[in-house]
Amino acid sequence: MMTVPQGAALSIGAVLGTGVIALPALAAQTAGPASLLAWAALILLSVPLAATVAALGARHPDAGGVATYVRRAFGARAAAVVGWSFYFAVPIGTPAAALFGGAYVAAALGGGTRTVLLTAVGLMLVVTVGNLGGVRVSGRLQLGLAALLITLLLTATATSLPHADPANLHPFAPHGWWAVGSAAAVLVWGFAGWEAVTSLAADFRRPARDLPRATAIALLVVGVLYFGIAAASILVLGPAATGDAPLAELLARGVGGTVRAIAEAVVFLLTLGTMNAYHAGAAKLGAGLGRDGALTAWFARGSGAGEVPRRSLAVVAGLGGVSMLVVALTGTTTRALVLLTSGAFVLVYLMGSAAALRLLPRRSPAWWCAGVSLVASLALLVLTGWYVLSTLVVAAGALLYVRRTRAGRHPTPRGDRPARAAAVRPVAYRAAAPPGSVAQEDVSAVARLAGLTGEARFDE
Repeated sequence: MMTVPQGAALSIGAVLGTGVIALPALAAQTAGPASLLAWAALILLSVPLAATVAALGARHPDAGGVATYVRRAFGARAAAVVGWSFYFAVPIGTPAAALFGGAYVAAALGGGTRTVLLTAVGLMLVVTVGNLGGVRVSGRLQLGLAALLITLLLTATATSLPHADPANLHPFAPHGWWAVGSAAAVLVWGFAGWEAVTSLAADFRRPARDLPRATAIALLVVGVLYFGIAAASILVLGPAATGDAPLAELLARGVGGTVRAIAEAVVFLLTLGTMNAYHAGAAKLGAGLGRDGALTAWFARGSGAGEVPRRSLAVVAGLGGVSMLVVALTGTTTRALVLLTSGAFVLVYLMGSAAALRLLPRRSPAWWCAGVSLVASLALLVLTGWYVLSTLVVAAGALLYVRRTRAGRHPTPRGDRPARAAAVRPVAYRAAAPPGSVAQEDVSAVARLAGLTGEARFDE
């Protein structure tokens, strides 16, 4: 059985990921020092959101997570929207994560944009080939990297703040106050993952008591770490806060140049581990969607426990390659990739919050938290701007596909479809996280923790 400290540790690892190595710079580019208001707003909004998913997990402990709640409240089509939103966001999110890692390599070795792109492509090839062979990055290694990241954040904040200069707060809002909302939309990337432990709710001894406690601890730790590193970046680095490697720069200011090189190496390894979770989790999810009728049955091969979903992985890798090619040819920024991915995350939270309003006791504290989360998710969806159009297109595609399937016009003959399984049960399933977050034990469980497979069925 899982304890409260273990549950808190999993939530912390799920939310803290590669985003923290680049988001302070992206937010500063968008809103300047006023980006600190966006950080504070996202931390505050995480409270009702985390409380909502924790309440759902405590009352409905199920491995299906968010998709289970959405299906209970709104049916199979809505659950398919959640699945598609996650699956097709991954080929956009993985290049962004790879570019984050490439920026740190370029900061260490030089070479500029060429080095960034070559490193990013190399990272994507490594994780794709590794997953084709069923090879997974050690869960313990990833947990160790997560712990090391937290240590680096604390060290960078504590050692660099003595060099803070209040003058770096002026001008406070150089791009206007609306830019604070735009920065908040970017930061959604870094706050995805609160739903992670809900899929493990049944593993707590007393879910109704232990899950909310674990979530509360994680909220406190994540809030302190995120705001600490964001404030240090603005106050210490000033204009340099918009650079490609702010975490390494903070360590260089606070400790010394040698630590900066170590930080860049750790960030590279952390990116590799997180991308491995991206690919493995999305590939398994795609196979599950094919098995359950939310995608063509061609995807279903590899959906069983211990099997390698090579077809689904090939689609994820191929679409990721297209995204990277577009970046190379057009100069698309990581900010654009982050906003496209964030739009999908916000839609998942929007639907989860709406489901909570139907499933939780009316006018209870958790119900009110769900209401706040719904309003906040709607606001973030608007602040994402035109980037949200891609998410809405994917959602529409999911609805049309499931409608066609349920009408008996599935593109693959029914006799060729694999036998239905009660649920996907990845081997050595422990915990993992959504895109942009640190994987925990079994990287193939990312989709489960995002609440996109398992007991949530699409064809029933």
